[in-house]
Amino acid sequence: MKLQPLMQHCLDDWSRISGLDFCLLTEDDQVFASTGQRALPSAGKLQEFRDSDDMSLVNSSCLFFKVMDQRELLYLLLVYGKAENARTIGELAVCQIRSLAAACSEKNDKSQFLKDLLLGHYRDSEIASRARRLHLHPDTPRILFLIEPRTRQDEHALATVRNLFSSRSRDIVLEMDDSRILVIRELTQPANAEDPEQTASILVDMLGTEALTPACVSYSRPAEDLTRLPDAWREACTALEIGRTFYAERNVFGYDRLGIGRLIYQLPDDICEMFLAEVFKEQSLADLDEESLITIRTFFENNLNMAETARQLYVHRNTLIYRFEKLQKKYGLDIRTFEDALTFKIAMLVTDYMKTRNK
Repeated sequence: MKLQPLMQHCLDDWSRISGLDFCLLTEDDQVFASTGQRALPSAGKLQEFRDSDDMSLVNSSCLFFKVMDQRELLYLLLVYGKAENARTIGELAVCQIRSLAAACSEKNDKSQFLKDLLLGHYRDSEIASRARRLHLHPDTPRILFLIEPRTRQDEHALATVRNLFSSRSRDIVLEMDDSRILVIRELTQPANAEDPEQTASILVDMLGTEALTPACVSYSRPAEDLTRLPDAWREACTALEIGRTFYAERNVFGYDRLGIGRLIYQLPDDICEMFLAEVFKEQSLADLDEESLITIRTFFENNLNMAETARQLYVHRNTLIYRFEKLQKKYGLDIRTFEDALTFKIAMLVTDYMKTRNK
């Protein structure tokens, strides 16, 4: 919850309980939160109180209180009412406001620190001391989950993710930009005892059922300490990009489970183009009609099983053979054999990769 609505909620509760009205002013006399439409003291009177050494002041219409953070003035609190315990209530309110402001400030500082850390803006020697000031354990292993909802700026997705991890106070949810959410999950047990694939699948299911938002989730390998988080961030981003490019039918991508997609991703463009020219000659995969592509993909999904492919496509076996023979005549590859099937499958993945690169 952001600070302003949180302060407003507290002021409303205090007003309801005490019967007093409260108004919280910023340093430029702007109303930050208020429970009524009471008239403000004059700007001169407010400035005079700011300049004084007094922490509180009784005025004819209200009580003034300073809300300080060490030596810095954060807010002025005005308490309206004639109750005998108005001063005590005001002093208690000041303590609560100071605590809320400090907690929100630390949370914002922690989020910014982690974002800067992921982007490599800190030296290793700075990380441990900075983390301890923000109550982060620098030597605890962590794993990153990068979530990309299909709908940008989806507040329901962000709220769902935060609710899912709300019971684990050391797990941190960051809104990286308008299209990606990051979960920094602290591993409280040995890294190999927790299955990140299962956690990522739960995230996808929760977003689909509760936020009605389809999403992709990638995850990194465990980072041994905070200094390794930038590497984990790069792994999560790479896994998401490779997964979307080569495995569009899936929605969970682990960096250590990317298979041949990671290998192709690291190839230079000229090598990819040379390979496609060798496989397709003067042709290209774009020359195939939709029916042929569906047939090929179904055949691969069924591990080159002719009978199962024909059953799923609702075609006769002879029709399937005719399609494969037509494909062989076009490209010189008989995908009913393992070697040609492997060549064609890699060529399809490389074609998908080149399309993504060109975009």
